[in-house]
Amino acid sequence: MIAEPTHTLESLTGQLHGLSNVDALRKLAELFPGEVVFSTSLGYEDQVITDLILANDIPIRIFTLDTGRMFSETYSVWKKTNDRYATKIEAFFPERVAEEALMTTKGPYSFYDSVENRKECCGIRKVEPLNRALKGQKIWVTGIRAEQSANRQSMPQLEWDASHNLFKFHPLMDWTFDEVKQYVNDNNVPYNPLHDRGFVSIGCQPCTRAIQPGEDFRAGRWWWEDNSKKECGLHVHEEVFKP
Repeated sequence: MIAEPTHTLESLTGQLHGLSNVDALRKLAELFPGEVVFSTSLGYEDQVITDLILANDIPIRIFTLDTGRMFSETYSVWKKTNDRYATKIEAFFPERVAEEALMTTKGPYSFYDSVENRKECCGIRKVEPLNRALKGQKIWVTGIRAEQSANRQSMPQLEWDASHNLFKFHPLMDWTFDEVKQYVNDNNVPYNPLHDRGFVSIGCQPCTRAIQPGEDFRAGRWWWEDNSKKECGLHVHEEVFKP
C-alpha cells in the first residue's frame, strides 16, 4: 500500500508563496531536513544559488557532476568557491565501466556523429551520476531560468519530477540574465571567467562555445544540432503523477 504524501505540490507552493529566495530555501530545508540538494554546474546562475545557501548557512547539500570533460576554468571556480565559503562541493563522476566502454568502442568524439551518440554520452557522463546524487532526496534545487530556452518558459518555480520522484525548485526562474550578473557583481561571488568571453551556458569543453551577439542563450551548447534537441536529459521528465 502506497502512503499518502505528507506534502503536495499545491501545499508546498502555497507555503513558498511570497517568500524571498533565501527564506524559500530555508523553508524547504526545514520541511525536509537532510533531503534537499542543489546541483551546481558552477555557472553564473548556480553561483548565485550557492551564495544564497552558503552565505546564509542554509543546510542544503551542494554537488556537481564532474563529466571528465570540463573546462580548466570550471575547476578553478570550483576551488575558489570552496575556498571562499570554506565548503566542499561534492563530486559525482561517471560510472567507470560505462565510460571506458564508450571511449573504447566509439572514441572520444562520438557525440559529434549523431544526436543519439551525444545523448548516450550525456547519459553516461551526466544522467546516471545525477540519478545517484538524487537518490533518496525530496527536493532538487536547480539554477534553471525561464529565459534560458523556449521549453523552460512555461516551467513553474516549483514542480514535481516524476522521473526522480521528488520536487524541483527553481529559485531563479523569473530572474533575467542581467539580474544574475548584477547579483554576482554586487556580492563579489566567484564566477567562471569564460562568462566574460561570451560563454553564457558552460558545459563540457567539446560541446560548448561562446555565443555571438543576437544568438539564442543556448546557441553555444551542442551548436551542431537542431535547436529542438538541445537538452542533455537532466531536466527532461514525465509528469505522470503529481502528489
